[in-house]
Amino acid sequence: MSGTDDSDPDRCDFCRLPCPEGTHTLERDGTTYRFCSATCRDAMQRSDRVFTEYHGHRRIDAGVAGLDAALPQGLPRNSFVLVGGQTGSRSGALQAELVWRALDRGDPAVIVSFGEPPASVVQRFLTLDWNVLPHLESGRLRIVDCFTYRLEDRDRYEDRLCEWNVHLSRFTDDAVTSVRDPSDASEIRHKLDAALDDRDMIDRGVVSIDSLTEFGTLVQPVQAYDFVKDLRADVCKGRFVPVFAGATLQGGGESFPHDLHYIADGIVDLQMNDELVEDTLIKRARVRKMSGVLSYQEWVAYEYTAGEGMVTFSPAEEIEGEDSASGAGTDAMDAEDADPTAENVDDAVADAPDAGDGDDAESLDAGASATADDSSNAG
Repeated sequence: MSGTDDSDPDRCDFCRLPCPEGTHTLERDGTTYRFCSATCRDAMQRSDRVFTEYHGHRRIDAGVAGLDAALPQGLPRNSFVLVGGQTGSRSGALQAELVWRALDRGDPAVIVSFGEPPASVVQRFLTLDWNVLPHLESGRLRIVDCFTYRLEDRDRYEDRLCEWNVHLSRFTDDAVTSVRDPSDASEIRHKLDAALDDRDMIDRGVVSIDSLTEFGTLVQPVQAYDFVKDLRADVCKGRFVPVFAGATLQGGGESFPHDLHYIADGIVDLQMNDELVEDTLIKRARVRKMSGVLSYQEWVAYEYTAGEGMVTFSPAEEIEGEDSASGAGTDAMDAEDADPTAENVDDAVADAPDAGDGDDAESLDAGASATADDSSNAG
């Protein structure tokens, strides 16, 4: 008798990984347990618990329609994912959804913002009907602010806030870590590391960086590359926390951060395409690369709607549906013209110039009969 589940008899009773031939065993309370190695056997003897799930390749589901369709096995937790998008592709909304899906499943999240102040970061979630205010209040969501340093007169900025933004600032005050000098990569790393420690983010949660493009304007290229490499090593590989880093596509895309393909574990492309539908720009997403898992490198059209997030669709089917509806309407009009109903016939008769009311019709009939009688008598 084995301690392994009957539904999965070939896995180690401690680590849950597949057991090869010649496994190690252990007898306890009349039960025979099987292990893939002596280390797992000895660990079970010392421990009062075992792993209850398969950790062969720890993965998460992004929770975003376009990405989940391309990644049926999910994405590895230790991934650094570059999200490169053209202007108008709403890459910010995609990153907001990645954070929201993590919060929704109970994980913490940290946002590193170079392009917007904290209030604007929060507002992006709210416009999509995702209420992150409770997560800010509980500390589950943290913002590392690399933008506000641009405000020379902070008091003047705060005096101009409307009542709603003042209300939002009450949530962000305790949930924001400000970076004094974003051109100092070491300060950013230290502030991010502290935020991750405060939320016990090891093997859980996500990190979102809104714009590596903006960061690249603040530092020299060598510093930028070192920052990304250190971030990937410390956060993704060291903590098993995925990082989603945004990059706005500029020019030919041959400079930082678009030449990070050899560093990134995953690459997501966001595109504005004008060839699918005449006179229309269609947003499209594609997972170009994701190390360690099955991925489908296919473009998928999408749009963002409040409450639902990314919604995928087929432009060809949408056009065909519109054409079918238009054709059905035209056929109905043609059928009505070719075969009018009795009601329409009556209306046509009633509207005819020679038609009168009922009495007039009866009088005409009577006159016609009288004329016929007179003709008979004359004969």
